[in-house]
Amino acid sequence: MMETIVFDVGETITRDDGYWASWADWLNVPRHTLSALVGAVVARGLDNAEALRLARPGIDVAAEYHARETAGRGEDLGEADLYDDVRPTLAALRRAGVRVIIAGNQTVRAGELLRDLDLPADVIVTSGDWGVAKPDPAFFERVLEIAQAAPDRTLYVGDHPANDVFPAKAAGLRVAHVRRGPWGHLWADDADVAAAADWRIDNLGQLLEIVSG
Repeated sequence: MMETIVFDVGETITRDDGYWASWADWLNVPRHTLSALVGAVVARGLDNAEALRLARPGIDVAAEYHARETAGRGEDLGEADLYDDVRPTLAALRRAGVRVIIAGNQTVRAGELLRDLDLPADVIVTSGDWGVAKPDPAFFERVLEIAQAAPDRTLYVGDHPANDVFPAKAAGLRVAHVRRGPWGHLWADDADVAAAADWRIDNLGQLLEIVSG
């Protein structure tokens, strides 16, 4: 039985629609255009931020991020950004005695916003909080420090092969790949992903079957 389940954030518990829409508006490009560019970089196996560099060549992403914050158009994360199965699944897992952790590649600000949502989780932390990001093995070392369970009793849930599935597996964790978001759908049937993931799921509710199985 899994004693601890750790969730990625973007396109695992939160939708990225609003995130990319806000960037498109800031860069003054059509939302559909930026969305298509995100799909293109996903298909090429590149980092999502490359979509911003395609939309505006030479962009300094960090500088633009701070400019948005200064202009009062920075990160925003609310209840509407959560997938519908998040609250009920996390609550059910905790009732079943599972330790629930949310840990993904997000900013310090995103972590604050997530904690403000009062989600049924024992710990909510981001790469910005830790100063180390996936797929760095040190990120998963930190995950195991707070998991309070052995690696083979800790399950990492995510959509991204390079950031979630492969490094979590290399760290000795069990892995569930969720078919959700561009990465999750495009790479769901990839042979290497299928071989690395202990489970492949279409929604978070299926984790309850894994825990009870």
